Amino acid sequence: MRRALELARRAEEEGEVPIGAVVVLDGKVIGEGWNRPIAGVDPTAHAEIQAMRAAAVQLNNYRLTAADLYVTLEPCDMCVGAMFHARMARAVYGAKDPKKRVLKNEVKLEGGVLAVECGAILSRFFAARR
Repeated sequence: MRRALELARRAEEEGEVPIGAVVVLDGKVIGEGWNRPIAGVDPTAHAEIQAMRAAAVQLNNYRLTAADLYVTLEPCDMCVGAMFHARMARAVYGAKDPKKRVLKNEVKLEGGVLAVECGAILSRFFAARR
């Protein structure tokens, strides 16, 4: 977590929200990140995402099974979702996010558009892999 704090300070120096994150596997840091959505012109460039991307490159695998993520602020829903898809073992955070919101109240989701065709392409893909 101390390294994550150092990275949070780097984000702050760059004018970003000061959040830092590290991915650790077997006691070794394999990925680091700090908030960069402004500099990267990328709404997904959260510290956790940056750290997971670096760790995935380091392992040459998008699965981060058995890895832990340390982050200075409670992760948002996007980052938790990315951790889920990476199959990370655990996330440890420092400060609780007092402004954390539930997405269902923020974004209107509409489904069912070309549902049969969209489902069929996925079904074919996964059937071919089995």
